[in-house]
Amino acid sequence: MSAHPTPAPDGARVGRPKVTVPDVRAAKHAKLPLVMTTAYDAATARIADLGGADMILVGDSLGMVVLGRNDTLRVTVDEMVHHTRAVTSQHPSALVVGDMPFLSYHVSREETVRNAGRLVQEGGAECVKIEGGRKRLRMIGALLDAEIPVMGHIGLTPQSVNAMGGFKVQGKVLEQAEGLLGDAAALAEAGVFAIVLEGVPAELARIITDDVDVPTIGIGAGPACDGQVLVIHDLLGLTSGHVPKFVRQYADLGAQAVAAMSAFAEDVRSGDFPSREESYAIPDDVAAALGTLVSD
Repeated sequence: MSAHPTPAPDGARVGRPKVTVPDVRAAKHAKLPLVMTTAYDAATARIADLGGADMILVGDSLGMVVLGRNDTLRVTVDEMVHHTRAVTSQHPSALVVGDMPFLSYHVSREETVRNAGRLVQEGGAECVKIEGGRKRLRMIGALLDAEIPVMGHIGLTPQSVNAMGGFKVQGKVLEQAEGLLGDAAALAEAGVFAIVLEGVPAELARIITDDVDVPTIGIGAGPACDGQVLVIHDLLGLTSGHVPKFVRQYADLGAQAVAAMSAFAEDVRSGDFPSREESYAIPDDVAAALGTLVSD
């Protein structure tokens, strides 16, 4: 895995090998910072991959940023398969992680494997992500037995928004911090290849990162994690309304897109678009023949 690929003049990445689960695990000991972002369709997958992401998460956050819902709880396995298939249609060099949606891994080991298998078999995901700590160990074991690699996710777990009473930072009190330390250790021992730490105080994230032998991927968890992830709509400036404290917007594409749409609308209404250069012509002899037919 190349952490710093050489960009080609046209923006394409050259010499970019396929990132695998073992590559991600090895990055921690090689001290290669891992870059992960979300993608939900072919367009965002191309942006993420050409932009240098090591991992693409097809996140259930699509329920909020793509489908306009208030949380992730109504995202279905069918929706996740659909969007994962769109992302993998681009054959990205980045490792594609399929998010397991709410209730897809809560009922039984058999149903968990079946749902994860759909993300892999139908969607083309190369691994899956599950929210939760020690309470998920049975399901994680079943997936690993089925040869499906698993990424863990602890801290602020959005599927637990109702139990947590909102999207709140986790681990600010000693009992919570100790629980997250135990969860991280248990997940690593169970065999996950990486752990997302979301909404966790930076010092606690540093302690967890030092304590486990698998990479930690932070989102709102400070700079000490082995990698970082952001929602692609957030980093590109495509979201509206409240922006979390941990988000850094690297562009303002939302405003640019609105300005472009406004310019298009103005040109259509003024008759400036399409121009002659933007229209197709027919040969003179065909035009003459058509003119004869009309006159007749």
